[in-house]
Amino acid sequence: MKYSMAGLKNNRTLRILNAAAEGNYGVLAAIAYNIEQLTALVRAAEAKRSPLIIQLFPSTLTQLPLLAHAAAQAVKTASVPLSLHIDHAQDEAHIREIIATLPVDSVMVDMSHYDEAENLAKTERLTRECHARGIAVEAESGRINGGEDGIADTGDLEALFTSPEDVDNFISAGVDILAPSVGNVHGDYGPAGPAEGQIHFDRLEAIDKQIDKRVLVALHGTNDFPPEVMGRCIRAGAVKLNVNKLLLEVGNEVLRKEAATLPLVRLIDRQMEVVQRETERWMDVVGSSGRAA
Repeated sequence: MKYSMAGLKNNRTLRILNAAAEGNYGVLAAIAYNIEQLTALVRAAEAKRSPLIIQLFPSTLTQLPLLAHAAAQAVKTASVPLSLHIDHAQDEAHIREIIATLPVDSVMVDMSHYDEAENLAKTERLTRECHARGIAVEAESGRINGGEDGIADTGDLEALFTSPEDVDNFISAGVDILAPSVGNVHGDYGPAGPAEGQIHFDRLEAIDKQIDKRVLVALHGTNDFPPEVMGRCIRAGAVKLNVNKLLLEVGNEVLRKEAATLPLVRLIDRQMEVVQRETERWMDVVGSSGRAA
């Protein structure tokens, strides 16, 4: 898929994802909650010569307002393709503030907590506003169940699988990236990952075929994924792979086990070391290692 719309043709997120779609590999879209995690992610991308999408939650923008500027500086100065994406932006006023004041490349306009008609109407309106600033837009079709730190918990709302009609409606709304609901959940699956049959790979393949390169596919809800499940999702059409705990939990484990015994500076180093190593491992898994131009 190539974008000719002036202002989007050089969009960093779309350039990264278009290259991945053409090369049949996936790209990690990795959440960072702090500067240590951001540093580890960027170091991994440089070490593996891999593209990377850095993701921040709107809650993080409020909690640590300087982190977005640090991420934007990393995007500008890295020797590999990086972009800055705001994930699960669920408040219209905050989305308008983000796109007016921050150097972001793409935003997930997440109106999935509204009914379908209102979701589409709000998404279409906000997509036009983002595009006017050269910012790409991701949206969630259907509704992905659950919640995680940084986004609203939709566990009390019914999970809705993405239908063929949903796909066409969101493409008509003008979005650039579609995050379908195919049995994936925000939050944890358990140590063994998704249950057999939980991820509907056939539905994902059908969505990819229906899209026919008009938009790109994002995969949410990858906590606890084993490599083989991630690989099947990539082969079924997913190109933007949202990852959170999948990379960061090893750093959390260091904090739990070593905070009482290690000096602070060494503790920070250890956390960054393990997150970088885990990120590099997953870059190999998804096929993005060595793909940086």
